[in-house]
Amino acid sequence: MTAWRIIMALAVALLLPLAAFAAPAGKVILSQGVDPTTLDMANQSETPASNVGRHIFDTLFDRDPNLKVVPALATEMPKLVGTSTWEVKLRKGVKFHNGEDFTAESAKFSLERLAGGQGKLRGASFFAPIDRVEIVDPYTIKVHTKKPWPTFTVVMTFVQGAMYPPTAYKDKDTTFITRNPIGTGPYKFVRWQKDEEIVLDANDNYFRGAPKIKTIVFRPIPDDAVRVAALQNGEIDVAVNIPPHLATIIDKHPKLFLSTAPSIRTIQLMFYSHQMDAQHKPTGPYNGPTADKRVRQAIAYAVDADEIIKSVLDGKGVRVATMLPSMHFGYDPKLQPIKQDLAKAKKLLAEAGFGGGVEITLHTPRGRYVRDAEVAEAVAGQLTKAGIKTTLRTYDFVTYLNTMVYVHRAGPVWLIGWGTPTMDAETIYPPLFKSPGIFVNWHHEEFNRMVDEAQSIMDEKKRLEQYHRINRLWIEEMPAVPLYQQIDLYGVNKRLNWKARSDEVLQGFNMSLRDGK
Repeated sequence: MTAWRIIMALAVALLLPLAAFAAPAGKVILSQGVDPTTLDMANQSETPASNVGRHIFDTLFDRDPNLKVVPALATEMPKLVGTSTWEVKLRKGVKFHNGEDFTAESAKFSLERLAGGQGKLRGASFFAPIDRVEIVDPYTIKVHTKKPWPTFTVVMTFVQGAMYPPTAYKDKDTTFITRNPIGTGPYKFVRWQKDEEIVLDANDNYFRGAPKIKTIVFRPIPDDAVRVAALQNGEIDVAVNIPPHLATIIDKHPKLFLSTAPSIRTIQLMFYSHQMDAQHKPTGPYNGPTADKRVRQAIAYAVDADEIIKSVLDGKGVRVATMLPSMHFGYDPKLQPIKQDLAKAKKLLAEAGFGGGVEITLHTPRGRYVRDAEVAEAVAGQLTKAGIKTTLRTYDFVTYLNTMVYVHRAGPVWLIGWGTPTMDAETIYPPLFKSPGIFVNWHHEEFNRMVDEAQSIMDEKKRLEQYHRINRLWIEEMPAVPLYQQIDLYGVNKRLNWKARSDEVLQGFNMSLRDGK
């Protein structure tokens, strides 16, 4: 009997790990407002594509659910081994979905593709400081930068810095990568039916352990009401950008719950003051009224963002003086948001030679941000009442980016949301306002010089002082009107364990099903 008990005890002990590490099960459907423009992470700067990409690809560093920066494909935090050299130790034993080993060659290939993609790859500008990547040994690299780079570690958390398989992607273009996304991430790409669904299956050999959920499906539903109805009917499990006026319905639904978080994203009106060529370089002043700073300032004073937050967003928004919310490095609490002043707006228009009024077009996406088209409609109405006759044009997000924004045809005024997980001024001012750049339609030599300086200041106090000076110049020149910081609202099926994050990351690896299937 004693021998039998020993055998049974050993059998139970051997079975325990199998129970602890159960195979992935079940399916979860996530609904963003729009489809990605691409699955080549280096060629995009949009949250919908990034959220899909984070399932397929890994980066050297990542943010945990508490937004703390932690190693991912790196084994430890990077070491600054020279004024402009960072050493990174890489994780061993990791394989890409096609069986290739992740090594220093992978990191070199991926980062140098970004370094060489300036003006070509839409997500490359964040990595512009990279000069070259040196392979020290198969699992150690040194990243040499053109100048000191204070935000190296946080930028390396960007999914644009995803690690790619060098053999599979050698000499391949962005179209090939989009159709054949191969990463080391927790999920493998299965298929993409454009504007219908993206299907991903669990990577059982993921280095952090197999995901709890077997299948993740991304299903774009642009219309807010349709997205909420799909959630109520059990057709989807998570819905992003819940309209504030429908939040109570979800909150009181017996099978749903509302998860909220103050977003890193701000919503703003962007101006054209200069025209850009195909390489995103300024060719001269924009042929329109917003080339004049006084018109840009007049538009800022004509908008009542407080009223928009109250009437369109049911109070779910926070006014901001710049595009830097309070959680961002570079934020200056001394700066206050502009209040509507119609008399001042009309005075500025008269000084600019538009005493009889002026006509503009406002471009906006629909279905990408919380009530984006409704916000733009309210802005257009306010501007028109102030003597700035505004025509509103709306687009689906992919069309908006590809045919308007990326090719500098969205003038004179366009609405965009912007939020980057560095929570740092460096990934707001340079990509949106430092020319040349794919999003940039304003050229200011002094601003460019000040930003260049800020990007290489390693002393945190001095860097903060520099960004405070940049804030003041930015407000004076008014290349954009910040409307509000977004409050993110998600509708979630109660069968799912998940909590909203301020960085807008949707990651199936951090989700689980309450019933396990």
